[in-house]
Amino acid sequence: MAVVLRGGITGGFLHHRRDASSVITRRISSVKAAGGGINPTVAVERATWLPGLNPPPYLDGNLAGDYGFDPLGLGEDPESLKWYVQAELVHSRFAMLGVAGILFTDLLRTTGIRNLPVWYEAGAVKFDFASTKTLIVVQFLLMGFAETKRYMDFVSPGSQAKEGSFFFGIEAALEGLEPGYPGGPLLNPLGLAKDVKNAHDWKLKEIKNGRLAMMAMLGFFVQASVTHTGPIDNLVEHLSNPWHKTIIQTLFTSTS
Repeated sequence: MAVVLRGGITGGFLHHRRDASSVITRRISSVKAAGGGINPTVAVERATWLPGLNPPPYLDGNLAGDYGFDPLGLGEDPESLKWYVQAELVHSRFAMLGVAGILFTDLLRTTGIRNLPVWYEAGAVKFDFASTKTLIVVQFLLMGFAETKRYMDFVSPGSQAKEGSFFFGIEAALEGLEPGYPGGPLLNPLGLAKDVKNAHDWKLKEIKNGRLAMMAMLGFFVQASVTHTGPIDNLVEHLSNPWHKTIIQTLFTSTS
């Protein structure tokens, strides 16, 4: 029997086209059936964002979370694809932190445990320990340093793990095996997926959760604009009357 495997687990936020050359075909084995005759072929389709559509050739399934989604063709250029992969990864991580922070502080606010502003007004709060201008300057310096180092590692992979690339020798505590996946005791204290090249499952879980978090952040933005309350308040209101307090009624009420 001839067995042909077409594809594997793939994904990414990038393009679909019907192109026979984009099908990944690998012959696993070919064994003649007893007594001769025809050798049947079993084809297993690669998972894509829309079943039945062939992914573009540049999304070959090697990227974590690559399901062949690229309607704008942004990843056709290999260098651009590398940059978009890193951009999605960073936005995913920021979104996961943002969602966790919004839900946690909103829970403290709605339960009365802490007197906190709703999340979309938190930026206007004045702090006693520092002025707003000071906080902005500090944030620019810290984020600028971190993002510059990240970009330098993207341009020259592994360069930021070399001795002397950081101060006080902390580069040894940040060493990773691949751009976008720093490790060491500071950023990987539990020692998960130390061998990044064989850590596809961990990468896939991270990017899936990150994409979900980005959609959640988009929902929070729309929610705040329409209802002018936090997500916990909206959830409590919906649970109080699930059949009449829904997104449809809320949108119709806000536009009327």
